[in-house]
Amino acid sequence: MWIGVLCGLLAGAMWGLVFIVPEMLGAFSPLELAVGRYLAYGAMAFALLLPRLKPLLATLVPADYAALLRHALAGNIVYYMLLATGVKYAGVAPTSLIIGMLPVVVTLMGRKDHGALPLARLALPLLLVAAGIACINVDTFMHAGPKASLHDIALGVACAAGALLCWSWYALDNARYLKRNPQFSSAQWSALYGLSTGAIALLVGLGAWLFSDAAPAAPVRDWTLFWTCNALLALGASVIGNQLWNVASRRVPVTLSGQLILFETLFALLYGFVYRGLGPRPLELAAIVLLVSGVTWSVRAHAGQGDESALQPLDPDLVESDGMAGAAHRHQS
Repeated sequence: MWIGVLCGLLAGAMWGLVFIVPEMLGAFSPLELAVGRYLAYGAMAFALLLPRLKPLLATLVPADYAALLRHALAGNIVYYMLLATGVKYAGVAPTSLIIGMLPVVVTLMGRKDHGALPLARLALPLLLVAAGIACINVDTFMHAGPKASLHDIALGVACAAGALLCWSWYALDNARYLKRNPQFSSAQWSALYGLSTGAIALLVGLGAWLFSDAAPAAPVRDWTLFWTCNALLALGASVIGNQLWNVASRRVPVTLSGQLILFETLFALLYGFVYRGLGPRPLELAAIVLLVSGVTWSVRAHAGQGDESALQPLDPDLVESDGMAGAAHRHQS
C-alpha cells in the first residue's frame, strides 16, 4: 500500500504543475495556454493510439462523438481556460484551494447517482470548507497588489469556481456515459478523450488565428518557453502523472484514493509559494488547514457510508484510469 501512496504523492506533484504554468506564462492568454497544452497532449495521445486507431474509430457512433466533444470542452479546454484565468487574476493559492474542493463537490453533485448521504453528516466538514474559502478570499483581497483591482480578483475567484463546477459536471456526465456504454474500456475511452481534445484544440487555435482582429504588434513573448512548458505539462501531468495515479489506484483502497487527490492541491500551493519566494501568510495557512480537514472529513464520512463510487474525483485528464475503473468505468479522463 505504501508504494501506492508514494505513487499518489508523485502524481500530485506532477498535477500541481498545472497551476504554476499559467503563472510562469503570464504573457499568454488563457486561450493560448489551453490550445498549447492540449495540442501537445493530443499529439501524444495520437502517437499512443495510432497502432489501434482505425479499428477503434470504426466502433464509434454519433452519440460517442457528441460525448467526446462535450467532455473534451468541459473537462479539458474550457476547464483549463477558467483555471488559467483564475491563476492570472486571483493567484495560484486561491485557485488551487478552490479547485481542491473537487472531492466534496463531485460527491455532492452525484449524490442521487450513488445513494444519498444525509446532509447532516456533511454539515461540519462543509462548514470547514466554507471557512477555508472565506480565509483564502479575505487574504486575496487584503494582499492585492497596487495594480490589482477588486474587479479582477473577483473575476479570478469566479473563474476558479467555474473551473471547479465545469470539471465536476464533466466527471459525472462522463461517468454516467461510460456506465451506459460498457463496450469501451477505460483505456480506450481515455485515449479517444485525449485525441478529441487535441483535435478540438487545433480547431479552436485555427479559428482564433483566422478570425482575430488585426492588432498592433504585441510585446515579444518567449514562444520557446511556451512550447517547452506545454510539452512538459502534457508529458508530466497528462501522461506520467496519470500512469502514476493508475499504479496508486490499484494499490490503495478506493476510499483512500479520494484523499490522495489532496496532494495535487498541496503541491500546487508549494510551487506557488516557491515561485513567489514567500511562505504562506497566516490566512493562507488557515485556509490550507481548513480545506484539507474539511475535504478529508467528507471523504471519511462517505467511506463510512460505503459509497465508494463518489470518492474518485480524479485529475481532469486522467489517462487509462483503471484506478477509477477499479469500479468498472465509473470515471475517467
